[in-house]
Amino acid sequence: MNDTSTSESPQATPAGPRSPTEQRFLALRVMPMPADANVHGDVFGGWIMAQVDIAGAQLAARRAGGRVATIAVNSFVFKQPVFVGDLLSFYADIVRVGRTSVTILVEVLAKRMDGAQTVKVTEATLTYVATGADRKPRPLPPEDAMLFDGD
Repeated sequence: MNDTSTSESPQATPAGPRSPTEQRFLALRVMPMPADANVHGDVFGGWIMAQVDIAGAQLAARRAGGRVATIAVNSFVFKQPVFVGDLLSFYADIVRVGRTSVTILVEVLAKRMDGAQTVKVTEATLTYVATGADRKPRPLPPEDAMLFDGD
């Protein structure tokens, strides 16, 4: 699926400056288990990528007012290893809105099992396109039409 919006398009709007909590959305909290570890005992990067996609899609779907599909992983950086037993919190923020697409920043924080520290372990930006029942791109609704449940 191709989104015809580009950052140069008049419909594409980068998100403006905001306070750290203004648009930040706790999208997911999960604890990886031994089955999620790679052969070296660290949590498998592919598992983390899947969780990031799920977290980003939640906020994208809220902004789109319905179904979305992942069309791009724009960046993905693993900053620290993740261990079995870490409590992972996935925070999502809208960074760009196009005509049919929305780009989401997802930051992942890990509270270590001993509870002594919380560290940023992953940061990614993903682009999702709003789709209709026919699974074809559709325009995003106006921002004032978004319905949030108070989270």
